[in-house]
Amino acid sequence: MTPHRSPWVSDELEMLRETARRFFETEVVPHDEKFQKQHHIDREVWKKAGQLGLLCMSIDEQYGGGGGHFGHEAVVIEEQAKACNSSFGFLPGALNAPHFLAGSASHEQLLKWMPSIASGDKMLSVCITEPDAGTDVKMLRTTARREGNEYVLNGSKIFITHGSQAELSLVAARTGGEGAKGISMFMVDREQSEGFQVSKVLEKIGQNGLDTCVVYLDNVRVPEENLIGGSEGRGFGQLMDVFIRERLSIGVVGVATCERAIELTLEYVKQRNMFGQTLWDFQNTRFKIAECVTKTRAARAFIDSLIHQLLEHDKVSSEEAAMAKWWCSELQCDVVSTCLQLFGGYGYMSEYPIAQMYMDARVAPIYGGSNEVLKELIARTL
Repeated sequence: MTPHRSPWVSDELEMLRETARRFFETEVVPHDEKFQKQHHIDREVWKKAGQLGLLCMSIDEQYGGGGGHFGHEAVVIEEQAKACNSSFGFLPGALNAPHFLAGSASHEQLLKWMPSIASGDKMLSVCITEPDAGTDVKMLRTTARREGNEYVLNGSKIFITHGSQAELSLVAARTGGEGAKGISMFMVDREQSEGFQVSKVLEKIGQNGLDTCVVYLDNVRVPEENLIGGSEGRGFGQLMDVFIRERLSIGVVGVATCERAIELTLEYVKQRNMFGQTLWDFQNTRFKIAECVTKTRAARAFIDSLIHQLLEHDKVSSEEAAMAKWWCSELQCDVVSTCLQLFGGYGYMSEYPIAQMYMDARVAPIYGGSNEVLKELIARTL
């Protein structure tokens, strides 16, 4: 297969790619079985990523970030996909969570919290999803009641990535009436706030190296200066801006995973013998892989165009991000499933990377906004 270099990738980004590749090969992949069993990575690994500058790469340098752009983050996403790893929470913890804060917090708030997040000394979780409010964020019920110079938070959150490990948590809560305008964001420092309870780490069918938790907020008191941005009712807009970046990121994961799945499958079918010939010698095998390659190359062209647009104009529309997310995540599931089938029984064995990719991929059409809802959002722009 002809090697492809995305037009937005510079020599500097190739150097970063090599750093990320070494990090995953030496610090993450050799310990992945352990991480999956304990449902979280070791904190030393997260701090090592901070030392290498792999956290908060596109956050402004004055707040401790790398001062880079989305291209820096995209190459790390791609290298993690090539490592067939999901235990290191780069997308939720090193990219999306910091941008939820950076895009909405005041200068003083960023100076207070972001440097320790960028260094890896502290982890940040984002508590938005609730048992009855997933993609439809406007329906959240967690409340934040003003009492003097404090807010008192009550409610529950579910599917919270890094929920058990993070010292800092961004919590979406209702300060006003129903709908989008009643939502605000708060920073909860768990070391200073009683009542923030992680009830359990959830058992999932994939991505088991990530701690995904249920969180209860029982009269959690936070000072008024922890209201993100300093004004009530701005939370929904703050969230929507970052969802665009998140959905594009999920698209990048999807394409990079497809590319890696195809590489692994080509290696396997060309050496697997069956009925006196290799599996590659069967026309069905060649046709199936040719279809996967074609679809993946088309998706790559689409993703590259959006990354280029973001780097050049600092903007991607919400509908384009939605298109990237739903199309590439469904393609990820389709391609990985097709490739796994060509591995036969070995593809069903968890020790094979293709099996892990299959389990990890299933959540892609669900999180970051379910694909069905995203298609509806796209249709509204037509």
